[in-house]
Amino acid sequence: MRTIRGTVVLPGGAFEASVTFGERITAIAVEREMTSAKVPLILPGFIDTHVHGGGGADTMDGAAGVVALAGFHARHGVTTLLPTTITNPWTNVLAALRGVAEVMTEQAAAGGTAYAGAGVASVVGAHLEGPFINPHRLGAQPPHAVEPTPELVEEAVGTGVVRVVTMAPELEHARAAARTFAARGARVSVGHTNATAAQVAAVAEAVRAAGGTVGFTHLFNAMTQLGSREPGAVGAALADPEAFAELILDLHHVHATTFLAAHAAKPDRLHLITDAIRACGLPEGLSELGGQRVVVRGGAARLEDGTLAGSVLTLDQALRNAVGSGMSVVVASRALSAVPAAYLGLTDRGAIAVGARADLVLMSADLRVLEVIVAGTPVAG
Repeated sequence: MRTIRGTVVLPGGAFEASVTFGERITAIAVEREMTSAKVPLILPGFIDTHVHGGGGADTMDGAAGVVALAGFHARHGVTTLLPTTITNPWTNVLAALRGVAEVMTEQAAAGGTAYAGAGVASVVGAHLEGPFINPHRLGAQPPHAVEPTPELVEEAVGTGVVRVVTMAPELEHARAAARTFAARGARVSVGHTNATAAQVAAVAEAVRAAGGTVGFTHLFNAMTQLGSREPGAVGAALADPEAFAELILDLHHVHATTFLAAHAAKPDRLHLITDAIRACGLPEGLSELGGQRVVVRGGAARLEDGTLAGSVLTLDQALRNAVGSGMSVVVASRALSAVPAAYLGLTDRGAIAVGARADLVLMSADLRVLEVIVAGTPVAG
C-alpha cells in the first residue's frame, strides 16, 4: 500500500486530501476544499480513445508498435488507451487489430499493468478508424476506403478487439454495419463523412436499437459543418444529448473558443483525444502516416498538400490547452478521464474513488507530469 497527499481532483471538486492505494484505491481522506492548489495535483489517469502512435511507433506496426506507443503516452498521463488504425488495405488493417489483440492478451496475463516488465497504459481495445469512411472525406486517411459489407464487418468484430469504429453514415451498408458493431459492443462513431443530419440520425437510431452508444470522431474535422439550413454532422452531434464526441484540442484542429462552445453544448459528453501519430514526441521534420509523407512544423503535422495529418499532441498538453482557454482543472480533468470512461463503459476507472483502479497522474502547479501510476504501478521514466 502507498499513500500520497496533495490537491486531489475528486468528482465533487478539488480537495486537500490523501489517497491510499494498491492496485485499487482503498481510502481517501479529505481534509478541506482547496482554493489554491497544493502540489502535487492528483488527477485521475487520462483515457485516450483515439491515438495512432507516438514516440516513433504506430498501431499499424503491430504489437511492438502498440507497446511502444502505450509506453510513450503513459509518460504523458495516459493510463488507458485505444490504439487506432488508419485506412489501409484490408489485410493490413486486420493485422493491426490482431497486434492489438496480442498486446491485450499479454497485459491480461500480467494483470493488466505491465508488458514485458515495462509500465505502459492499459490497452482496452482498438479504435477502427477507417476504412469504412467516405472516400471524399478522407482528411489525411490514405485512399483505401471501402464499404462496410457484412463480410468485412464480421472479420473486424471477429478479432474481438474493436471497441470504437469510425463510420460514415451515408455509405450503402452503414446502418446494417452499425447495428452489427453495436450489438457486439463497439461504439459507433460518426466521422470522415459528408452525411446530412438526417443520415446521421438514421444510423444513430440503428445503433441505439441494438443497445449501442453513438460517438463522433474528432468533432468539427472531416465532417459536414453546422449550417443554418442543414445542420450537418456537427449540428447532429451538438443537438444529440446522449451522443459522445471526441475533440483534438491542439489549437490547430479546433479553436479554443470553438472548443468552449462545444463543451457548453455537451458538458458531460465531450472528451479530449490526441489523434497522435508516430511523430508525436520526436523532433519536428519528416515523418509518415499510413505510408504517406508527413511534415511536422510549428506543432502541426500536415501532408504535403497542407492537410492536417493527425497531431503531435499529448493529453497533458491538451489539459494545459483546456485550462489556458479558461476552463478549470476540475472540469478539464473530466474531459480527459470521466467522460471517455463513460463513453467506453469503463466503470472501474475515470475518477478517483474508493474501489476504483489506482490510475493516477501527479502534476505540478503548472500542470507538468510528475508521476504516472497505472493500477497502482508507477510508470518508469
